Amino acid sequence: QVQLVESGGGLVQAGGSLRLSCAASGRIGSINAMGWYRQAPGKQRELVATITSGLRINYADSVKGRFTISRDNAKNTVYLQMNSLKPEDSAVYYCNIEARTILKRTYDYYWGQGTQVTVSS
Repeated sequence: QVQLVESGGGLVQAGGSLRLSCAASGRIGSINAMGWYRQAPGKQRELVATITSGLRINYADSVKGRFTISRDNAKNTVYLQMNSLKPEDSAVYYCNIEARTILKRTYDYYWGQGTQVTVSS
């Protein structure tokens, strides 16, 4: 199986920055896409940013120009640098990876436990 451990959430004032990390471990064969999603109270989970193994990146319109996603394949880790944070960015942030274990030929999606980001006005 694959385990994801997220870190870096917290409380920050509007205009501030945070950096989220998500490290994958376990019997990983390979990782394709990695990404971040978020869910605010009473709202559906939404995509924030994704990055493929070929480094193709996709951002939600609401975070373009403020957030940067990156990955370190040697560490099986994906990052989300969040700048110019706004109160509406407050949510639980989840990492998600598309990975294949060493025992399988097919890919599955795995989710982290979530980390809270709160932006005060």
